[in-house]
Amino acid sequence: MENNLLSDVVIILGLAVVVILLFQRFRLPTILGFLATGVIAGPHGLSLITETEDIEILADIGVILLLFIIGMEFSLRNLALIKRTVLLGGTVQVLVTIGLVALIMLLWDFSPGEAIFMGFLISLSSTAIVLKLLQDKGEINSPQGRVVLGVLIFQDIVVVPMMLLTPLMAGGSQNIGMELLLMVLKGAFIIVFMLISARYLVPRLLYLVARTKSKELFILSVVVICFAVAWLTSSMGLSLALGAFMAGLIISESEYSHQATSNILPFREIFTSFFFVSIGMLLDFTFMLQHLPVILSLTLLVFLLKSLVATLAARLLQYPIRISLLVGMALFQVGEFAFILSKTGITYGLLTNQIYQYFLSVSLLSMALTPFIISYAQLIASRLSLWFGAGKDELPFTPPTDAPADIPGLNDHIVIIGFGINGRNVAKAAKQANIPYVVLELNAVTVKQERRKGEPILYGDAVHSNILYHVNIQQARVVVVAISDPEATKQIIASIRQVSDKVHIIVRTRFVQEMEENYHLGADEVIPEEFETSIEIFTRVLSKYLMPRDQIEAFTQQIRADNYDMLRSMAGRNSSIGNFEVELPDIEVASLRVYTGDREILEKPLQEVNIRNKFNVTVVALKRDGNTMLNINAKTILKQGDVLYVIGKPGDVMRFNNYLKND
Repeated sequence: MENNLLSDVVIILGLAVVVILLFQRFRLPTILGFLATGVIAGPHGLSLITETEDIEILADIGVILLLFIIGMEFSLRNLALIKRTVLLGGTVQVLVTIGLVALIMLLWDFSPGEAIFMGFLISLSSTAIVLKLLQDKGEINSPQGRVVLGVLIFQDIVVVPMMLLTPLMAGGSQNIGMELLLMVLKGAFIIVFMLISARYLVPRLLYLVARTKSKELFILSVVVICFAVAWLTSSMGLSLALGAFMAGLIISESEYSHQATSNILPFREIFTSFFFVSIGMLLDFTFMLQHLPVILSLTLLVFLLKSLVATLAARLLQYPIRISLLVGMALFQVGEFAFILSKTGITYGLLTNQIYQYFLSVSLLSMALTPFIISYAQLIASRLSLWFGAGKDELPFTPPTDAPADIPGLNDHIVIIGFGINGRNVAKAAKQANIPYVVLELNAVTVKQERRKGEPILYGDAVHSNILYHVNIQQARVVVVAISDPEATKQIIASIRQVSDKVHIIVRTRFVQEMEENYHLGADEVIPEEFETSIEIFTRVLSKYLMPRDQIEAFTQQIRADNYDMLRSMAGRNSSIGNFEVELPDIEVASLRVYTGDREILEKPLQEVNIRNKFNVTVVALKRDGNTMLNINAKTILKQGDVLYVIGKPGDVMRFNNYLKND
């Protein structure tokens, strides 16, 4: 048996390498390569694999590790933050899909039990495929990513009552009340067990393990926790995948979750590949070809039905039509848990072999289409949202009575797009500096809460240029784009430039490689988080080596200038108002506060201080007691606390700034 398993593993991995290399040559997704490998190697293909049971065991391990890592990356705190999405969005998506599918099946003369069970299967989407694709696109933390994740989490949880209800629908239980009571008790036990383990047991255990400094013991402990919780839920009649997800949530509450994720990740990639291969092995390709017109029609029906229902769920959560459409196109496929549930249906006679092959063909075809649909989802959603008139009615949120009334009249203000951590910090700084600002946010709950606090915040999708007129963007001085969706960020920049060519656009991105395209689209400044994180790291390193603070600041400013200037030069924007940096490449305009008490420059006319000759900078204006003085002349006197507006070369400005900071 061991030799058969080893040979099967070699055949699958070897064939997968060849198939995926071929798929990569044509830029096809890796997941499709694994599915194709299963079809080729399976009993309905070339029959290279005969003992599919062994491969299914490896596939189960892959699903367990996949859900385990998803649980670790998504903590209980984050789960609490999107509880409304999980409960409302997930409930609407699952129940409405089940109802519509069951109605269609009843019209086709299926029994009520068969109709509802088919609704169970179709309502489930692919956690493995969708989350991997969203992670690859950097959209897992975007608005649509959070909705999709919330709905998928609800689906993964609702599989449990579905599996328990299946025998009841098939007449396999004599005492329905007792079965339902047991299901509730099991659910309560699991919740209590998870909370106690996350708060007390696992953090203490991992602390003791980490103290040994043994990498092998740490990995072993994490794997044991994962499989032990999965085994516990399985022994209670629940799914292995749910237990693995719970184990990940438990570990996520400790400070060791990041290390655990890095240790488990390589194992997950290997075993998850076996899962997709095992799904491909189930497909009878001959049956699919013989019934291809019917299968294509059913696949189209599933796509339309599930996309519309998921879009409806997102709209009920008060997301704009574009985001809702993205959610719908991400959740249209039939998922991996449906295959697990289908085995239960076959056992209890709710699926015939022919219906199972139809279900399998439609499911695999929908999974195969998912990477292509998600790749073009942004373009499709933008076009469709314009057809639906999203630019005209994108503000469906009814303003409360305490909403700021002066938003339309703003001038020379900041527009903040996205009210996450970065957006909140910008708003806080603007408020302290008495700079007018307005916020655009997609989360309706956040908008409602912040309006009650008096924040000038509007609900809307900044991708559409018509929304930007609501915040008077043509009169704004600065726009800060602080969202987690890289594709939407690019569309927002383009939309802003359609409205205004003079507003200064500052963009937050996650990675350096996203900077160049944002500059091409019209951004004036792009701040990549990974670059700024690296600067913060080596700044702290240098401080530990007792390097003077002014030298550290000079060094970090030089690093920023070199890197950002290099990227700007690669993607400079031709503006109708001219390019100041090209015409004056070595000039910097800065505002510097006077901290020094040095009488050499204080309480003396500028002609005596002679700043221009000493520091090679020119004072062009100053602010004192909140008043800006533009008529600077030779008799102007500087005072401590003044804010000077100076112009000069970057190095000279920095040297003058360091002088003004000295006591």
